[in-house]
Amino acid sequence: MRWLITNRKIVTDSNNQPTGFGTDQDGLTYWTLKQPGLPLDNFGSWQQQSFDSFKQLLVNAADQFPSPYGLPSEQQKHVCMFIHGYNNDWTSAMHTYGGVAETLFDGPASMGELVSFDWPSKGSLLGYLPDRAEARQTGDDLTEVLSELYDWLAAKQLQTKQDTANACKAKTSVIAHSMGNYALQYAMEAAWTRKNRPLLVSLLQEVLMVAADVDNDIFKSGESVSDGDGEGLANMSYRITALYTGRDNVLGSSAGLKHFGKRRLGRSGLDRTYPVPDNLWDIDCTTVLDPKVDGMAIHGEYFNPTEQKCYALMRAVLEGNDRSVLIARGLVPPPIPRQQSDISVG
Repeated sequence: MRWLITNRKIVTDSNNQPTGFGTDQDGLTYWTLKQPGLPLDNFGSWQQQSFDSFKQLLVNAADQFPSPYGLPSEQQKHVCMFIHGYNNDWTSAMHTYGGVAETLFDGPASMGELVSFDWPSKGSLLGYLPDRAEARQTGDDLTEVLSELYDWLAAKQLQTKQDTANACKAKTSVIAHSMGNYALQYAMEAAWTRKNRPLLVSLLQEVLMVAADVDNDIFKSGESVSDGDGEGLANMSYRITALYTGRDNVLGSSAGLKHFGKRRLGRSGLDRTYPVPDNLWDIDCTTVLDPKVDGMAIHGEYFNPTEQKCYALMRAVLEGNDRSVLIARGLVPPPIPRQQSDISVG
């Protein structure tokens, strides 16, 4: 099944007939693919749903997952949200989403269901700075979605106390790319504040921050509760994994354009001059990604279907494998000295 949540404005032709989604922001709408196999970048392939019907269809799909009781973590299914990055018009966003869904969420080894949260990136290198404003505004809409998910999970926990047969069968996770992480960071902080800053509540089981266009010190508050930018994300996620490479010239430009003196998480990894929360770790993908790809192109290379090693890494992380296991499998490079104290992070 393919799922779409978007705040892009619908584009119409000269006869006022809808043809697709543009680069302007509008209210949230919810869509499902009319039938498997239809092209994702064709507007006619999608059926608009009300929020309630979309939610019920997704709940019904998750109810088909096997019971998590007695099931190893790596075999448990996910309802995962994919948030694309900058420079993605609707067509390219759907192409990337489709590739991730086919690789990780289809077939006998399916990890569950993947939902696209699609926002109005300008789809152009010249739109990089405007994309930042759109991502910030998108955070407000994403907050609504995450808040609804929080309320549903909270209700599900109460039902499970009464009868374990009511337990949620799905892990909830997020894969965010590039500037999509900026929207996620803001939305998680807003949702955490809105829900009265709950501690020890895992709204998200696994969070994959891929080539994240956020400051690499957003988690500098460590284990304390203050006003750090990444506190909501850190406190409402079971585990966060940041994939980065110093070969990413897009994020090198990002730091120079918008954040003088502060490096990007997706280019430099975590700033370990600050304490790092126990549930957070990073992986240098410099030797994981194709060595022939560099410069601007490597920013989105993580999702290239040919990057089988990177996809194997993402699958293993979502499965909940400990870092030491991933190192032993050869999926993760051995930690460099500054990361030695973090080898045991699970």
